[in-house]
Amino acid sequence: MPESPALRLFVVALAVVSGVASSIRAQNLRFPPRLDEYLKSHARLTDAERASLAGGAPVTKLLDADPATEVAVFGAIWVAAPPGLYLNAVKDIESFERGGSFRVTKRISEPARIQDFAELDLPDDDLDDLRTCKPGDCEIKVGQSALDRLRKEVNFASPSARADVERLMRQLALEYVNAYREGGNARLAVYRDAARPTFVAAEFESLVNRMPELTTYLPDLRRYLLEYPNYSLPASTSFLYWQEAAFGLKPTIRINHVVITEGTEGIAVASKQLYASHYFWTALELRVLVPDASRGQGFWFVTVNRSRSDGLGGFVGRMIRGKVRGEATSGMQAVLKVTKTNLEQQARQKP
Repeated sequence: MPESPALRLFVVALAVVSGVASSIRAQNLRFPPRLDEYLKSHARLTDAERASLAGGAPVTKLLDADPATEVAVFGAIWVAAPPGLYLNAVKDIESFERGGSFRVTKRISEPARIQDFAELDLPDDDLDDLRTCKPGDCEIKVGQSALDRLRKEVNFASPSARADVERLMRQLALEYVNAYREGGNARLAVYRDAARPTFVAAEFESLVNRMPELTTYLPDLRRYLLEYPNYSLPASTSFLYWQEAAFGLKPTIRINHVVITEGTEGIAVASKQLYASHYFWTALELRVLVPDASRGQGFWFVTVNRSRSDGLGGFVGRMIRGKVRGEATSGMQAVLKVTKTNLEQQARQKP
């Protein structure tokens, strides 16, 4: 049967509409060039994930990592607010990381003072563990020199044992921070809580060198993280802070180094873990704020968290890996949503 003129017209119109729709979709899926390259080559977002991200939803996914030692999570979302709001929040770290799982957060002075650690109190479990702690068999992450001083300076049978231990731990934290500021990664801990010593500096260097976010896109920041304090990063600010956070089964005391650097293509915020009393050898949280004039005021909030732990290997580690990764992904999703909601609300309230 010959095709009618009306049918031909309908087919042509349908093709035009389909082509226009495809063109609009392609346009809506565009990102700033460097970000677009990263999303394709390294985050490896699918078309559906790119569409979801472009539509305003948070997108998270696990990145390639050794399942026996590392968890790596990517997340991104569009935030319709000035990036300065986020930077101001991070700089006020004591307010930014407060409440919920954060029990104490304290920015460390420069130079550090013993008063900076006045709120550092040991959980009961940690105090009990330190009574019997020895190299290769310890539930809290400490170095050999710290163990030696505990044995020498604290009488655990004394009624003042808790006060004596906490006084020493605050002093050790102060000395650790001062040593890092003076000598950088070479002065980071060598943990003796397992059969083989763990060199934090070596673990951190290995982690950083496997991050294309740094090796390819932010080489100066990578160099700063590895060579501090012997390398200065232009247009940057940095600070150290410690906190006690509820994580997993035990409260964990952490010391972090935050650096903020501003460039022509965006802003990067890196939070480098220097110490954790439980779970982690080392960790790095990288957040990049990428402006996009095509979408108006705001920025793409892109974050990658990588952490290395001794709890993912062996029989027990294999049993819990799925749960750990699931919680890391859901935690990232929650952070993205809260960040977007809070900053956009602040932006609407500003005159």
